[in-house]
Amino acid sequence: MAVVKPFSAVRPRPELAAQISEPPYDVVSSDEARRLAEGNPLSFFHVSKPEIDLPEEHDPRAPQVYEVGAKNFARLMSGGALQQDPARRFYLYRQQMGTHSQVGIVATVSCADYINGVIKRHELTHNEVVEDRAKHIDTLNAQTGPAFLIYRARDALDALVAQHTRNKPEIDFIAKDGVRHSTWTIAEPAVIRLIETEFASVSSMYIADGHHRTAAAVAIWQKRKASGNSGFILAVLFPHNQVQILPYNRVLKDNTGLAAAALLQKLAAAFDITPGDTPNPTRKHELCMYLAGRWYKLNFKAALVNSANPFEQLDVVLLQRHVLGPVFGVAERDTNERIRFIGGVRGTKELERLVDTGKFTCAFSLFPPSVDELMRIADLGLTMPPKSTWFEPKLRDGLFCHLI
Repeated sequence: MAVVKPFSAVRPRPELAAQISEPPYDVVSSDEARRLAEGNPLSFFHVSKPEIDLPEEHDPRAPQVYEVGAKNFARLMSGGALQQDPARRFYLYRQQMGTHSQVGIVATVSCADYINGVIKRHELTHNEVVEDRAKHIDTLNAQTGPAFLIYRARDALDALVAQHTRNKPEIDFIAKDGVRHSTWTIAEPAVIRLIETEFASVSSMYIADGHHRTAAAVAIWQKRKASGNSGFILAVLFPHNQVQILPYNRVLKDNTGLAAAALLQKLAAAFDITPGDTPNPTRKHELCMYLAGRWYKLNFKAALVNSANPFEQLDVVLLQRHVLGPVFGVAERDTNERIRFIGGVRGTKELERLVDTGKFTCAFSLFPPSVDELMRIADLGLTMPPKSTWFEPKLRDGLFCHLI
């Protein structure tokens, strides 16, 4: 059963939240962060990506980088821009993106639950990335960005959240990307106990985003032998029926010199192909491909999609097995110039633009996996291929920090 606890969050002063908070550290490059933080000493990128305050040629994972991050974090706290709450509390965090709205409970979750399988993952992690975030946590003595977790919706928690979000939020702003971010505090002892009790009946929680920061928090807990608050991980917990997964699309470069007609002929072994002008697939096992200035609808042949195994049914698995590997010679974990992964939030116009530049041969627009598929695969102890899911909107760094 899940152990979920309140905590004394470090938060921005409400009037500074929009100026301080930033997108997650891992969705922007160092150059982008440097540009976005320019002229803004309160930008949380000075904490989450402290290499921006060092010369560009500096190793972004050198010890000095983490030390700069710690100094910047201390500066924001000592100057009062960030303030720690005096008591342990839960918080609510609502994000509104267009017509989509989701509300999560901000809490800390148990590192032990990650080890014992209550907190489940659907992606593999890379050691060097985990080590980077672990050094960041260790040097700052803080987790400065939350993991994004999912739980199966519970009526009591839904009702509690609905009741509290009728009140005026403490923090409420619209970020540059148009997403509205609002937060509330839950300080009533009886409500805190109710939340803890409800989660004690939850058998599984699932990492949506934040596999590396979760693994890093666990690594520091193990290093510190559970001292202080290190045994708990900063997280935002969302009911499964509120979150949305966008597609994670692919653009490919063919180095074999195949003409468009020859490529279509090769793909016909795996797909029923129909020319059209629709860039977005409408159902599972349907893809759209942009090639030589036009879109095609591709449906996997029935013989390829008859497995009862949910992993074998994933479109990203089928695409890799029947197209990326045999046709383009791209292995599953390749990260070279021949393939680029494009988050669905950027839309299909970006796919067209990349192909039309001539740098890429074609683009594949995918139908996203469902949250139910993700949970089923995680329940089986399996992991999805890299770049399978793109959750949107992203949680902001800097709205909640957890001192360890």
